[in-house]
Amino acid sequence: MINTLALYFSYPFVRYAFIVGILIALCSSLLGVTLVLKRFSYIGDGLSHVAFGAIAIAAVLHLSDDMLLVLPVTIICAILILRSGQNAKTRGDATVAMLSVGSLALGYLLMNIFSTSSNISGDVCSTLFGSTSILTLSKAEVWLCVILSVIVVCAFIFFYNKIFSVTFDETFARAVGTKTNLYNLIVAIIIAVIIVLSMNLVGSLLVSALIIFPALSAMRVFKTFRSVTVCSAIVSVVCAVLGLLVSILAGTPVGSTIVAADIGVYIVFYIAGLVYKR
Repeated sequence: MINTLALYFSYPFVRYAFIVGILIALCSSLLGVTLVLKRFSYIGDGLSHVAFGAIAIAAVLHLSDDMLLVLPVTIICAILILRSGQNAKTRGDATVAMLSVGSLALGYLLMNIFSTSSNISGDVCSTLFGSTSILTLSKAEVWLCVILSVIVVCAFIFFYNKIFSVTFDETFARAVGTKTNLYNLIVAIIIAVIIVLSMNLVGSLLVSALIIFPALSAMRVFKTFRSVTVCSAIVSVVCAVLGLLVSILAGTPVGSTIVAADIGVYIVFYIAGLVYKR
């Protein structure tokens, strides 16, 4: 097995896949804790469907780089969802349902009407559940992922205290003068970037698992915001590496394998949490 892995790592595209996979896993875990505590877990699922619709439109328009369309559209929809969710829970849920289901249906409709491939079902399945595209990344795509990931990590670290305050008590934060709307906007933009980055790794339907599972696992054992965030990041990166290794060696789908690793780790942390409480 070691010789096989050494052979695979001698190829640049495998190294690119691991670099991108680790960066995406790290970024995905950072705001997972915030989304769970603010009860915005559904946002990841909704935005992933929006991104699917944007990818379909980009394919119809024959854009060479679909990121130019997918990223702005996803950011705009993230802002709309978070703002509607601040007004009333029902309105927020309704906005997510409208945008996610509508984008998913519209994207699939466009891909069928303006087909650019002879294998529509395969393209749709790859977009929804991930594909081997993570192993065919160009150097430019890797650098784009690195730049966006660095921006996400730096933004999270720089605004850490503000994100912490609006996560636990937004009303108090607003009362002491914190510009909660601004920081919610920053959170929305970061979430959108993470969703777009994660789609190359796990597909649009599995993005939420990559964001939520590490946070839920960490919460079973740790109690402070910082310790949960650090543990979530470590769990996410380990699961991504493990999933990529198994996927390469066993030939399994990358996204599904990573999510399966996340589920396995969650079960372990769940049992550990029960033992710790006793």
